[in-house]
Amino acid sequence: MATPSFRLVASTPTLADAPRAHAHADLLEFRMDLAGDPLAQLDDYDGDLDVLVTNRPTWEGGEREEGPGRREELLDALEQPSVTAVDLELRALEYPDQKTDLAPVLDAARAQDSEIVVSVHDFERTPSRRTLVDFVHRGCQFGSLSKLATTPERPSDVLRLLKATWDLSHEGRTVASMAMGELGAHSRAVAPLYGSALSYAPVDADQTTAPGQFDLETLAELLAVFGVRDGS
Repeated sequence: MATPSFRLVASTPTLADAPRAHAHADLLEFRMDLAGDPLAQLDDYDGDLDVLVTNRPTWEGGEREEGPGRREELLDALEQPSVTAVDLELRALEYPDQKTDLAPVLDAARAQDSEIVVSVHDFERTPSRRTLVDFVHRGCQFGSLSKLATTPERPSDVLRLLKATWDLSHEGRTVASMAMGELGAHSRAVAPLYGSALSYAPVDADQTTAPGQFDLETLAELLAVFGVRDGS
């Protein structure tokens, strides 16, 4: 039986991928930081999939330089009717004096009842269970969903992330989790069985936006095999 609250997210730097993503994805993540002329792309977009906008800064693995322009682009993006969700980094929300102040984006998203994904990426390790839980609790103070992307150094790190996901989801938190890299690649297919609300995949294998990603069609097939989603 498919998990009704789960969504498969197609991640892309070009909204021209939307027709191909539609066959498998429930939501389209538009990587504004990787895109050419992202606001023009959003203005021209007429696809059926709702859009989650991400404008990831370099300090969290993206390609957008930090500064007020990053905030203004997100604010402009939220004015588009197709944009129903936004990804904001926990560190930026908690430390506006050190990073770009995203409070105006948070306020705009709340006013529009947009989904707010609060993300944490660790490209070096998988933190302790206590830290993972703390990240989610802190993220849920700002948004409707906390995203954890960590890097395992051993198989037990993946297990720790999955166990934290299971416990947090049964606590009533909405969390998306994934272990990056080859060691954690399988987590993108199995984490939903432990309560992860989202899995991300590029439309094409050569468009990966994080280590260890499957392409969209492959991940959709795996999720169908595991009963997370109905087969296409």
